[in-house]
Amino acid sequence: MIRKARITDVPAIADLISQYARTGKMLFRSHAELYETLRDFFIYEQDSPASPRILGVCALEIVWADLAEVKSLAVDGRAQGRGIGRNLVHAVIAEAIELKIQRLFALTYERIFFEKLGFAVVEKSALPLKVWSDCLKCPKRDQCDEIAVVKTLFPAPTVQEINPDMLADLRYDVPTPLVKLKLPQA
Repeated sequence: MIRKARITDVPAIADLISQYARTGKMLFRSHAELYETLRDFFIYEQDSPASPRILGVCALEIVWADLAEVKSLAVDGRAQGRGIGRNLVHAVIAEAIELKIQRLFALTYERIFFEKLGFAVVEKSALPLKVWSDCLKCPKRDQCDEIAVVKTLFPAPTVQEINPDMLADLRYDVPTPLVKLKLPQA
């Protein structure tokens, strides 16, 4: 069963992520960081009458108005091959669509997995905002060997599709030569 994470899940989330972090496939996440970002996480919980067990985790981190990251995808090694990772990414995609996020990306070692989910490989330089977040904390930042993948959920709006309400915070006098719209008078 996939559900949103709860406070009581943090130790199990940390343990699962740490399994991958110890092998260099993922960044460690402190309990403090997990508590701060808990709302980003989805959990795959094994339905067991005796005691439920978390077998997978995945987060959706919003990076910018048009971009979010599929982050901290981890599936217990004993549970791989059951579609848990795929279902967690589908949950993240569904939430991103609900939020109207234009593009999702991931930095991964699992290129084929993400390609099967409709992601395309891109140059890491296509993700400039990402460089200023987790990459700065990564010990591999100077020799990064992860692959950047992106999935477009919504096409970028054309000039004709831009609504004046989208530009409400641009009411100060700044020339916008590509957007020829009459903004409402303040």
